[in-house]
Order: sequence, then structure tokens, then C-alpha cells
Amino acid sequence: MAIFTSIATAIAGALFGGSALAASLIGGALAFGTKLAIGKLSQQKQQKRKYTAVQGEIQFGGDVPVGTLYGVGKTKGQRTFYAKWGSGNKWNAEVFVLANGWCDGLEPYVYIYGEKKALVSRPVIGNEVANYHIEGFVNGSGDPVLTIRFYDGRPGQLVDQKLVDVSAGLGNKWKSTSVNAGICYVVVERIYSDKLFGSKGRPELEFVLRGLREYDPRKDSTVAGGSGTQRLNTPSTWVHTKNPAVHRLNYQLGLRALVSGRTLIGEGKSLGQIDLATYFVAMNVCDTLRANGKRTYECSLFVSGDDDHTEVLKQFDDAMAGYGLNRRGLSGVIPGAPQIPVKDLTAADIPIDRAKDVQFRPSAFERFNHLSGQFTSIESMWNPESLKPVYVNADIAADGRNRQTSVDFLQVTDPDIAQYLLNIRYRQNRMGGKATVPVSRRFGLAVQEGEWITWRGKSWLISEWRADERLRITLVLSETSAAIYDDAGIQPGPIVIPPTPPINPSLLSTVQNFNVAVGMINGAQGYDTPALVFTWTPPDDPTITAVRFSYQIEDTTELFEDQCTSPEDGLFRTTKNVVSGKVYNARATITTVPDRLRTFTPWATTVQATGLQTLLTGLQQLHDDALNRFKELQQEMDEFFRPRLVELLDAFSLEGAVGQIERQQIVASIGDALAQITEERRVRVSENEATAQLLKYLQASLGGTNARLITEETVRATADSALSSQITQLTAETGNNAAAIQTEATARANADGALSTQITSLDAEVGDNLARLIQEETARAEGDSANATSINGVSADFNGRFAQGLVKFEAVAAPTGVDARFSVLLRAGTSQSFKVSGFYVELYTEGGVQKSRMAVQADQFLVTSGNSRHYPLVFENGELKLAVANIGTVNAGLLQSLNGKMKIDLNNGTIEIFS
Repeated sequence: MAIFTSIATAIAGALFGGSALAASLIGGALAFGTKLAIGKLSQQKQQKRKYTAVQGEIQFGGDVPVGTLYGVGKTKGQRTFYAKWGSGNKWNAEVFVLANGWCDGLEPYVYIYGEKKALVSRPVIGNEVANYHIEGFVNGSGDPVLTIRFYDGRPGQLVDQKLVDVSAGLGNKWKSTSVNAGICYVVVERIYSDKLFGSKGRPELEFVLRGLREYDPRKDSTVAGGSGTQRLNTPSTWVHTKNPAVHRLNYQLGLRALVSGRTLIGEGKSLGQIDLATYFVAMNVCDTLRANGKRTYECSLFVSGDDDHTEVLKQFDDAMAGYGLNRRGLSGVIPGAPQIPVKDLTAADIPIDRAKDVQFRPSAFERFNHLSGQFTSIESMWNPESLKPVYVNADIAADGRNRQTSVDFLQVTDPDIAQYLLNIRYRQNRMGGKATVPVSRRFGLAVQEGEWITWRGKSWLISEWRADERLRITLVLSETSAAIYDDAGIQPGPIVIPPTPPINPSLLSTVQNFNVAVGMINGAQGYDTPALVFTWTPPDDPTITAVRFSYQIEDTTELFEDQCTSPEDGLFRTTKNVVSGKVYNARATITTVPDRLRTFTPWATTVQATGLQTLLTGLQQLHDDALNRFKELQQEMDEFFRPRLVELLDAFSLEGAVGQIERQQIVASIGDALAQITEERRVRVSENEATAQLLKYLQASLGGTNARLITEETVRATADSALSSQITQLTAETGNNAAAIQTEATARANADGALSTQITSLDAEVGDNLARLIQEETARAEGDSANATSINGVSADFNGRFAQGLVKFEAVAAPTGVDARFSVLLRAGTSQSFKVSGFYVELYTEGGVQKSRMAVQADQFLVTSGNSRHYPLVFENGELKLAVANIGTVNAGLLQSLNGKMKIDLNNGTIEIFS
């Protein structure tokens, strides 16, 4: 596609056009690239605050950290001054600081009393940059009663002289030296009007601000590769933008105080500490137009001087589906866009005497198949709105279950861009392959962090470039693909309908948008009862204490009544005097304290008749739930009996061992008889990792008979993780007969949690006949959950016939609830067909409520007392069979005789007798 060609060409020209290799070589041996955070979606670290384009609360006083806005956002500001004067204090003025730094201006509207109102320009009266009054806020003479004087925070801005003059005789004065240099603020002045303000109270304004003017090096001809009049030290040449890469650069450069030059917000780096080549590429990628005519990436963000730099930079990175980068000590960024691979990594480029670590597919705990998120919707008055969830049924089937998480883009206000970002993050997570590969010096010096290479038929991003004291180079690779950024098949973002202006509660005489519909309520014994569902718009009026309903069956005169004492719910169900198969009319009114004039709503009619009281709806749902769970158990059985441990000889070669090794070996052979014992000890230490391994290999063979015992013990430690593992394999083979015992034990701990697993597998094989027993135990603990699982499985295959059994016990504790499940599944058959039977018992959480359930899958379910005189209870072919029933109350819909001669319809109250 054309977009990919243009983006890839820009990246190749800027990143790979040449560099001072010799100068960067020494620094490259010491500097390590920032690790690629493919696991961003699973990060559970609690942030101190939500990072967004909205500052939603008025801040008061001087104990407020300095803050500013990159892009466009909504703010209530920080109130720093208030004054009132004139007869009866009719005139009021307030000063609100909107942001630090030189900002671009106000958008032509504000929000007041929950409504969007236009700003109407007026002639300036003093030193302000712009002067406005608010649409609709004028007196009877047409003069404005609510005005705004805007100061953009430019260096050298002058004082608001009118505020100085009107407060001169007051106790609280606006001084002539209060110029607020380097601060963007507004002076809000209002004249009291009982008609406009009396019933609503003091107005609370929400301003939409175009934030900082920012430096863009692409438009600076004094910077290599730049062209234009912008200059780093001349803010008057800077312009406003919503480009995430420009935001990120300006945050790293920092917003500085006008006099002292101290960094107020950001990192305070110099251009010499920035990798401008990567920034040029990222800025161009963000500005590239997609097929829908919109820029690829845009964002806006409020930040403060107290914010963590890593968190702020992460918001900018996420807004362009990118990742931060430290290349040879320089700070840079990699944008979310395809690249042209610079080299192909072949076997000749990989030293055979050094270890490599490859994981082509991440574990199930690292991958998700259902991703949701939110963005900030301007149409919804800058409130969060949900994006369309991203999920792929094939991925869910491959994972065996739904694995859902969410990632929000509250710094993004365009729904199409946010939807594009959500799809990219999903695809990046699903790709997920990782590798740590040693490379030759020739290859390693020809590539650098952030570049793409090809290896084994796939594209890989170099996320880290390492060199040890001997200048042996290792690359940390993350699987990638141009298809990640293909916008084909990505739906547009959600269409948000702006909310309607609120109705003045003092004028309400009844509820708004009243309607009635039919519904069903699930009874205590599992049957459904017909009900009426009343809905209305929840009123924002505490004096309304109840909503009262009057309803009747259509074409009748008898009225029934009910009421809801929580009017803010907006919904109420009733079964009172509701019968099956009828159309109802209904209306509503309110109860208020104190009492006032009330009216009824117009009559509303149900679209259809009420349903029949039935048992089947709930049973169908339970049936579907049970079938889905048994399908999951079968998938777990399929996964469980797949090969678990590769032979240890595949994991390492004793003849061509790697690394620094101490080896002892004893070998004896005569003819085709062989006996050997080999023991290896390996140690490896780098600046960020320490590893030790002990390998033992015992073998005795004679002709077609072979016995082996292999043991591998490994311990590994990094700055934030530790791993200990032990693998043992015992095998005995004679011709086509073989027996094996394999055990694997692993203990792992990192900053996010701890995991321990133990697997034991026993195999016995004669020809094509196989018997297998597997036991797996897992314990996992994280910051917000704990999970323990024990699984036992047996399998037997003979001449194309097989039988399998699986017993699983699982317990999970998490903030959403505490769950436990015990399940047994049996399966037997041939290669053409098979039969399944089993049961499960579970405690689970639904809607925050703890529940329990037991389900059985069998052709025939039987319960007997063991007494030969009593017939058993049997469930078979969808029917419950019972010889004798002693029942107190029967809730039923239809009763009929076995011969069909008599039928009693309890729902409709009819009895039919047939001859």
C-alpha cells in the first residue's frame, strides 16, 4: 500500500543513511538499548494517576505542582485570585491558571452548566491576547454579563490593568507586578444576573485550550536535516502541534523557567543527548496521512512537574504505537510503522560456540485474544468512551479460552486513531516471538537498535544491542511484521452522539423519556415470570423521592400501581398484577419533597404481549454453559497429552558444547558396545546476567539396546528475575520397545510474581501401543492474584483404539473473586470416533456474587439408594425418570397424561380432555 511505501522509505533514509561508526563503537560496548516492552498489555503496575487530555477539577491555592498541556485539552484550571466589588458585590472576577508556558490559544467554545457554548470575540481592552464573551449570557440590553480575557503566557506579557484598577480599593488586590510571565491564564469577569445565574448558582467554566507552542527540529535549518525558521532558543518561532513525537522531544528537552532557566517540567536534556535521526522519522510517521485522510498518530496530554518521566514518555510512545530507545547513550524513539529490513541474519553470522535463547511463541499467560480500551471523546464532552473491542475467533480457539485485557488511550481524542492503535497493540502482542542471538562482529557492527532484520523467514526488530568486554556482540530480537501496521480490515472508531443539554430540575413536573416494555424475571426455582420494565432518564434533582407508575391491560379499565423509591436508577421491574400473554399501557409521575406541581407522562404501550411463564429459557442457558465448559475440558485434555519435554540431547550437544566449560568424560567401547559418563559445568556472567549449569549424561548401549540417564540443572539471575530448573530423563530401549520417565521442576521469580511447576511423565511403548501417565502441578502468585493447579492424566493406545482420563483441581484467588474447580473427564474410542463422559464441581464468581455449580455429562445419570426394592432416579435421553415423587409444591406450565388424553395448561388456566 502507498502509505507503507512512503513510511518505509522515510525510515530507511533517516536511520540507515550512514553514521560515525568508529566514534560510536566504544560507547556501544557500554550502552545497552532499552528493552522492548512487548508485554505492555499485561503490565499490572498501578499508576499514580490517569494520564489524559482532561484536567477535570478546579485546583485552588498555591500548593499545586506546575503543569502544562501538550496538544489540545479541556481544563477547569487553577483558581489563584477572586475579587468582588460594586453595589451589592454585583461584579465578580476570578483568575484561572490554565497551563505553564507559551500556549497557542483557546478553542472557540467552553462548557458551562453542562452545556457547550460558543465564545464570541470582542475587542481587547488592555494587555490580553484575546477577549471573549459567552454565547447567550447577555442582559436585556444585549450587553455581555460573562466575559473572558485570555493571556497566552508568552515572555514579556503585561499585567491585566483592569483587574489592577478594580481591586485597588479592596482587601485582596491584583498587583501591578502580577504579570504571570510564562503562565497561560484567563480572567473571568461576570455581572450578577438573577435570570442567568440565580437558579443555577455560580457558573463553573471548562476551557478547551490549545496547549504549548513546541519546537520542531524538522523546521530548523540550523539542524542537520531541518529546513525552516524555527530556532531552539527562540520560542516565538515555535508552533502548536498534536504530533506525539514532537511532544516527546519537547518533554525530553523540558519546559524551563524564564529567569533561572531551571527545568520545570520534563527531563531537561540538551539536543546533544537526543537521537534526532529517530525523532525525525517518528515525526514524519505521525504526520503521514492514512487512507481515511487523517494523520497516522495524534495525541494531547496534561503533565505536571511531579509526574514520573517514564510514565509520561510511555503515554507519548503508546500514542504512536512505539517504544522508547537508548541508542549508544542517546535517547530516541521507534514509531509504530513498518521498516525495510537492513540485513538478513544467516547461520554463518551466528557463532556456534555461543549460546542463544529463542522463544518463537510466548506463553499463554503473555498473550491475549480479546482487547478492549477507551479514548477521550470530544463529542461526549471530553469524557472517556469505549472503543470497539478487538478479538479474533481463531486466536481464541488456538488459546483454548478467552483471555481478555484492556489498554486505554485517554491521550487520544480521535476515535479512528485510537481504534487503529488498539488494533496495533493487539497484533504486536499476538506476534510475540523473542530471541537472544549471538552474532559475528561483522554483522553486529553493521546494525543497531531500532532496525529490522530478517532471520529464519521472519522479520525481527533489534530491541537491544549488547557487547561484552571482548567485543562479542549479542542481539535481543522481537518478532515483528509490516502486517501489524496494515490498516486494511480495521474498522473506524466508534461514532459518539453528543449528549443533549440537561433539563433544569426545578422545571420538572414528571420524569423524562418514560417508556414501558415487557420482560421476564427468573424465579427462585429457575422458571421465568412475565414482568413489566419501566425506564426513564434519571433526574438530577434530589427533591424527587419516588417515581410512581399506573398501568393496565389494554382495552380494560382496571388500574394497577407500583413505585420506585430510587428515581436515580432510571429502571424498575414489576411482576405485580402482571399476567402472561397481554399488552399493557402505562404512565408515570413523581413524588417530591417539598411537594410541587406534578403531571403524568403520556401513556406508553408495550410493543408486544407479555411472555408465558416458562422454565426453558434458564435451562437453555445452563445447557449452553455446561457444554462450553466440557468443550474447554476436552481442549485441556488435548493440550495436556501433547509431548511435554524434548529430549535433552536436543537442548545441548555434548560433543560441541558452548560457553566456558569444565568437562569430565569417561568412555569405554568394544565393537558395538558403548558405555560413557560425561559431566559438564558451565558458568557465564555479564553485566546484567549470571548463569550456572550442571549437565550429566550416562549411556550404556549394545546393538539395538540402549539405556540413558540425562540430567540438566540450571540457575540464572538477572537484575529483576531469578530462575532455577532441574530436568531429568531416564530411557530404556530395546528394538521397538521403549520406556521413559521424564521429570521437570522449575522455580521462577521476577518483579511481577513467582511461579513454580513440576511435571512428571511415565511412558511405556511397544510398537504402536503406548501407555502414558502424566502429573503436572503449578503454583503461581502475582501482585493481584494467586493460582494453584494440579492435573493427573492417563492415556492408553492400542491398535488404533485409545482411552484417556484427566483429573484436574484448580484454585484461583483474585480481586474479582475466589474460584475453585474440580473436574474429571474420560474419553475413549478409535481414530474415527470417540465418546466423552465426565463431571465438574466449581465455585465461581458472577456479577460479584459467589456461586457454586456441579455438571455431569453422561448418556445415563443414575442415583440409587442400593436397596433392591427402590427404583433409581435416572436422567436419560433428555428425560428425568422417577418411580415415586413426594413433592410439596409443583411449579409447572403444562401437565399431560402419557396417552395424551388429558392436558392441563397452568399458564393459561385451561383443561382439555380428548376422547
